[in-house]
Amino acid sequence: MRGSGLFAPMKNIGGQAVIEGVMMKSERSWSVAVRGPGGEIKVKNEPLKPLPKFLKLPFLRGVIALFHALVIGIRALEFSASASADEEEEQLSKASIGITIGVSVLLSIALFIMLPLWATKLIGMVFSVVDSSSVLFNVVDGLVRVVVFLLYVILIGLWSEIRRVFEYHGAEHKVIHAFEDGQALVQGQIGRQSPIHPRCGTSFLMIVMVVSIFVFSLIPQPWPIWAKFVSRVVLIPLIAGSSYEVLKLTAKYKHNIFMRFLMWPGMSLQQLTTREPDEAQIEVALRALKEVLLMDNNAEASGNKRSLDEQDGVKA
Repeated sequence: MRGSGLFAPMKNIGGQAVIEGVMMKSERSWSVAVRGPGGEIKVKNEPLKPLPKFLKLPFLRGVIALFHALVIGIRALEFSASASADEEEEQLSKASIGITIGVSVLLSIALFIMLPLWATKLIGMVFSVVDSSSVLFNVVDGLVRVVVFLLYVILIGLWSEIRRVFEYHGAEHKVIHAFEDGQALVQGQIGRQSPIHPRCGTSFLMIVMVVSIFVFSLIPQPWPIWAKFVSRVVLIPLIAGSSYEVLKLTAKYKHNIFMRFLMWPGMSLQQLTTREPDEAQIEVALRALKEVLLMDNNAEASGNKRSLDEQDGVKA
């Protein structure tokens, strides 16, 4: 099936692991497949409106992609939380999910922005050279942020429910690898693929941490700590857009020795956020991918039909 057919590798496919399932997304549609408590696979599909060309410009497209991933990810998590629960269990309301997401965002800001900033300030009080150099201050701040993130991932990985999400994360990567390599989408063959992928969100986060060191170094050192904190929050879109371009570049030239060196930290970090999935989990990820490809194929066929009808109308 390489290079032709319904499931030909003609487009970029992204994904996300959710509760007992996987979300897959293309430019035209997204789908989430979830293993229900009875063993059945439940699916939710939705088309996506095409983005204006100016939103696909370099750097800006990274911010839009991050926003898209957040919105679709929340909707996918909402569906997975409901679809994976027993009927006897109390299902989460939209309000509960909204509160959980809000708390998660605040916790992320506290852990990965505020805590490293305060920790670096304390280190600067002990070692004056850190507090006197903007570059050194932000290098230490970045290193503290990496350590906090690693500890966070390791700790949540001890939770059995999160380990299963990491297994679905591995299944998502294996299926996307098979699709991008143009291989037949057959479970037995997909299982041989790597659970590590260069375009993973984990790699993106590692790139964000590195890029943030350079961006934050532009902030004047004499600024008070509250101003440094606010500036770090305000600069998130710039960092996200820049990091997205780096991620796209490394994925495009993933066989280049220099690019492989740049990719190594993020790829290594995926050892913590992915686990080897079983065949049932690969089946769920494969179902999500096929649903997206079918939707895209139907949309393309419908578009071609409209184009032919318009041509016939002109000829008539």
